[in-house]
Amino acid sequence: MSVDPVTLEVVRNACMAVAEEMTATLVRTAYSPNVKERRDCSCALFDAAGRMVAQAETIPVHLGAMPFSVRAAVEAFPKSDLEPGDAILLNDPFRGGAHLPDLTLVTPVFADGEVIAFAANRAHHADVGGATAGSVSADSTEIYEEGFRIPPVKLLDGGDYDESVRDLLFANVRTPAERRGDLRAQVAANETGRERTRDLVARHGRETFDEALAGVQTYSERRMRAEIEALPDGTYEFRDVLDDDGRGNRDLPIEVAVTVDGDAVTVDFAGTADQTEGPVNAVLAVTTSATYYALRCVTDPEIPPNHGCYRPITVEAAEGSLVNAEAPAAVVAGNLETSQRVTDAVFGALAAAVPERVAAAGQGTMNNLTVGGTDPRDGEPFAFYATHGGGAGGRAGADGMDGVHVHMSNTQNTPVEVLETAYPLRVERYELRPGSGGAGEYRGGLGLRRDVAVRGDATASLLAERHRSRPYGLAGGDPGAPGAAYLFPDGDESAAERLPAKTTLDLDAGDVVSIRTPGGGGYGDPADRDEDAD
Repeated sequence: MSVDPVTLEVVRNACMAVAEEMTATLVRTAYSPNVKERRDCSCALFDAAGRMVAQAETIPVHLGAMPFSVRAAVEAFPKSDLEPGDAILLNDPFRGGAHLPDLTLVTPVFADGEVIAFAANRAHHADVGGATAGSVSADSTEIYEEGFRIPPVKLLDGGDYDESVRDLLFANVRTPAERRGDLRAQVAANETGRERTRDLVARHGRETFDEALAGVQTYSERRMRAEIEALPDGTYEFRDVLDDDGRGNRDLPIEVAVTVDGDAVTVDFAGTADQTEGPVNAVLAVTTSATYYALRCVTDPEIPPNHGCYRPITVEAAEGSLVNAEAPAAVVAGNLETSQRVTDAVFGALAAAVPERVAAAGQGTMNNLTVGGTDPRDGEPFAFYATHGGGAGGRAGADGMDGVHVHMSNTQNTPVEVLETAYPLRVERYELRPGSGGAGEYRGGLGLRRDVAVRGDATASLLAERHRSRPYGLAGGDPGAPGAAYLFPDGDESAAERLPAKTTLDLDAGDVVSIRTPGGGGYGDPADRDEDAD
């Protein structure tokens, strides 16, 4: 490689800055609170072959899976079929996507008439049609019930919107104005990436740019292989379960064997349950993303995340299994909930190899709540979606964090003020759950309680986990408290009804849904805890 180390580092950091600026553009120009406030979106830059070279540090479940979407876009539209101003839209989980609410936009970057890179982003849209408002249904049994499914199509053709594509999408969603705004924000984010990448090429030259992109991937691969080689060789196994699939199938096992062999690692999910009736099935892109995340955490998170650092990692999962589902499986919760359990399982296996580097289990769920209906304030349809934080696991030397989004989510909180302004909802209570973290020398983080009242008749859907199984402790630590959810009819807590972790229900004005999120597992023997630590 002829690129000198200084230039290589300059280009690497510049590419990361491009991805971060893309994210800033997307968040700043989006319409929905889900993107503007929760920042449920991710951006990345890819080389001319569709290999990831840089990403903004946002949503882990998006970023490890986005290369599958870019690959699907490139396969559907070879570079010879692209021209400046094109942009490819897709969300099909079985063609590179994760679940239907995540719309991915891929924009080719041209210089001297050739594709030199791709800018890509993914944003979770608060509604993409389907059986329930918010498109996160606990009852779906097929992908067709979960929303509008988009194979790779050109949203922009030569710089002009394909109005037939937009019209088709907006005709199948409940909140077309908000969807239009978020989609335009995605276009703007990729335009930012295109402009900044062209600036890089103009500054360094095409040959140096291409060699630098290849060089940063080689650099990351070399560092990842060195980190893996430092792990003790062997096969490490772990088994965890999903509580249920929402359709009566309970204790669905996720089994993993992590084999470290020299400077490479194979992660095999043999023994995991077959894909199931309910919506907890995960496509391979999601499972791979969760696996990559866990391995980056226990090696060196400072390794630049790109295609190169994942070359030493092989993920094996049987087709038709819970972690490699085939069409027409329902998959909306695979991205949201099963990804978390895959992470827990891989971490659990790695704890046997490097216990000092692995935290006890976090809450293990995203606690998804959607509420939709007609807004009594203006008579317009609305669709609210949010996830909820919980406890992070204790780890060697420190307690787990309280009330945070853990692992595959990494989104932010939806502020009460924004929630109550944008939607006909009212937050009655929002607090930490005392004592919900698992005991240990270092205790698990605390879960949350959030009570949300509806101001008009609505339909709500809850998709959560760890209401039965508890986040595990490590090194003698106790598990965290399980989650729970309740309905208070007309706000009357004395008449509380326990809700299943996965349910869809009709609400009357004044009803309250109370969500209690799990605490994190504890780390170390509780008897060794410093008595002044609390």
